[in-house]
Amino acid sequence: MVRPRSGSFLLYLLAALLVAAFPAVLASSDVPFMVAHKKVSLTRLKSGVERVSVSIDLYNEGLSTAYDVSMNDDSWSQDMFDLVSGSTSKTWERLDAGSSASHSFVLESKAKGMFHGSPAVIKFRIPTKAALQEAYSTPIQPIDVLADKPPEKKFEWRLLAKYGSLVSVLTLVGLFVYVIATPSKSSKKKR
Repeated sequence: MVRPRSGSFLLYLLAALLVAAFPAVLASSDVPFMVAHKKVSLTRLKSGVERVSVSIDLYNEGLSTAYDVSMNDDSWSQDMFDLVSGSTSKTWERLDAGSSASHSFVLESKAKGMFHGSPAVIKFRIPTKAALQEAYSTPIQPIDVLADKPPEKKFEWRLLAKYGSLVSVLTLVGLFVYVIATPSKSSKKKR
């Protein structure tokens, strides 16, 4: 009589448990799954003024519709920023499965320094639960508002105009010496 190994018996038992639990997993995944991506870009207008453009993209990656969707990004301190355009909050009646929505606003800096923003908060309702569901956007990297940036090094066209012809002549002379000094294959004597 051949006895099954205990390892294969455990695999059969594990497979049976997974098959039995699979319908429960499928039933619980029939809900909205919100993903939010927060992006920030800085634009220097003039000395002492910098604009901060914020955009938040929401995606419903779930299998059902999210209702009464609201997004709030209140991490922008009124001591450091003035709201120039848009609003830091937005609501949507619904966000269907597989769809997306975007919101953006612009701020202007009041003070210089490092700013650490927190993720935006997204709240939504699903028909099967009474309580509001909550999700968070991706966080942003700390931004250095009105940072002293070193000047960018630009290609110096003056140097090219001044020394370009000299470099060209030296390159041609070097190439000529190389061609003269290197023996050609046809000039080698056969023994």
